[in-house]
Amino acid sequence: MNDIKELREKLQRRRQRRQKLVRLTAQFFVWTGIAVLYYMGFSLFFDTPVEYMLKHSTDDLRREYAVLSQRYDSLALVLGNLSERDRNVFRILFESDPYDYDSDPDSRQLASYEELIGQSSRQLKHDLQQRIRRLEERLDRLGATYLSLQAQIDSTGRGCNNIPAIQPVINKQLTLLTASYGMRIHPFYKTLKSHQGVDYTVPEGSRVFATADGVVRDLSDRNSTSGLTVVIDHGNGYETVYSHLSQIHVRKGQSVHRGDIIARSGDTGLSLAPHLHYEVRYNDMRLDPIHYFFMELTPAEYQRIIRIAQSGMQSFD
Repeated sequence: MNDIKELREKLQRRRQRRQKLVRLTAQFFVWTGIAVLYYMGFSLFFDTPVEYMLKHSTDDLRREYAVLSQRYDSLALVLGNLSERDRNVFRILFESDPYDYDSDPDSRQLASYEELIGQSSRQLKHDLQQRIRRLEERLDRLGATYLSLQAQIDSTGRGCNNIPAIQPVINKQLTLLTASYGMRIHPFYKTLKSHQGVDYTVPEGSRVFATADGVVRDLSDRNSTSGLTVVIDHGNGYETVYSHLSQIHVRKGQSVHRGDIIARSGDTGLSLAPHLHYEVRYNDMRLDPIHYFFMELTPAEYQRIIRIAQSGMQSFD
């Protein structure tokens, strides 16, 4: 009987332990669920310090972005007005539209690529054949033009050496050109005045070169407003003028060749600072010398010097 009683007590204790373990497990899951629900509810209605800081930093960024956007719009409007005003001034002074260097070739190329992607292989093949045909026609025309130009060059002979084709000073970096041809502010009268040549800011005593073959037609003394000046007659309607010199190394009637040193730059005459004033004349008409540097400038350099010339600089004489 005692054994049966002990066995019953053991079974009862084991049942109690199992019930206690089940109760503890249930309590653990209940409290865990309550904690999770509490955290989710707290997170839903309240921000943690990190979340609060991130949200407010995002708000600050939004405000800064809005301010920068307003400033950008204002600057874009001002720049647009300035650009349009410059174009209007250019039209008034030169009676022509300025060249647009701000066109974006990359955007046009991207649009062309997108158009090609949408075409079928047959259409692409047909377009390619058409382009090749047009290129062949252009090549034939260019070949005929080349032969015509070559014939003219051969008939002209050495006459091309009498056309101004280089800069009168050493200006490989294209940084010495300070005033171009056209309406410029006079350095002494402070009014718009027609500037009939280009100015190079070079140190006094810099070498000045003949820009084409020719004969020295005239020399001016220091008492003139242009100071010491050399005028070269190139015999084909062209003349070049070099003013505000400090020294002259040629004499009247002397023959010179392109690249010969004819003088030294200076500050003589009515001059704001040491510089060289250079002019190109054709049949007594003053032309823009910028277009007569073709022998030493690449197309990219020519485009760059055109940009420099369009910046509206003040003349030095």
